[in-house]
Amino acid sequence: MLAKDLITDEIPPLKTSDTGLMAINWMDEFKVSHLPIVNKHEYLGLISDTDILDLNITDDELGKTKLSLIRPFVTENQHVYEVIKMISSMKLSVLPVLNEHQHYVGLIPLTALLHQFSTLAATREPGGIVVLELGLHDYSLTQIAQIVEGNDAKILSLYVNPLEDSTKIEVTLKLNKQDLSGVLQTFYRYNYNVKQSFHQSEFLDDMKNRFDSFMNYINI
Repeated sequence: MLAKDLITDEIPPLKTSDTGLMAINWMDEFKVSHLPIVNKHEYLGLISDTDILDLNITDDELGKTKLSLIRPFVTENQHVYEVIKMISSMKLSVLPVLNEHQHYVGLIPLTALLHQFSTLAATREPGGIVVLELGLHDYSLTQIAQIVEGNDAKILSLYVNPLEDSTKIEVTLKLNKQDLSGVLQTFYRYNYNVKQSFHQSEFLDDMKNRFDSFMNYINI
């Protein structure tokens, strides 16, 4: 997934002839806190709602005001991970996209990025989640995959989170099985530290079935 695949044409850019009030109204309409200022194809920078309110320029044309604009952007062929990194690090609600000639071609709103991330993380797929904590040098994707697949499961998504001020990492696995009892037992057997797990085991299903049967019995 590349940046150009996330561009929306629903949010127009501002022009230097637009007023601060128009910018604020558009931000409110499109539920964003930033908008790019573009003259023809030239991307000048991003303006935020706080810029406009702090400088009290609601009635002024943007081009006639001294603005200290930030100029973040990605190019069309940058990967979605680069988009996520920039939006996250700069706390942006939109991110402009430029082509190889440095011309403005559109923007990526945070909402579109969140939607795409949910797809990448397989959040919509049924299954369970396992969070492992281990040393950075002990991380072996091959062994983790062998443990998972050895229990007739598949890894739908995986991401690694380095722990702050530590040589350890968290590895979060989304698996395609809701009952992870066998997977967890194997991780324990290989001395993995299972920090968290979210799943529905066959034991719990059996207990629920027994409880339901008992309640049906006493209601007779």
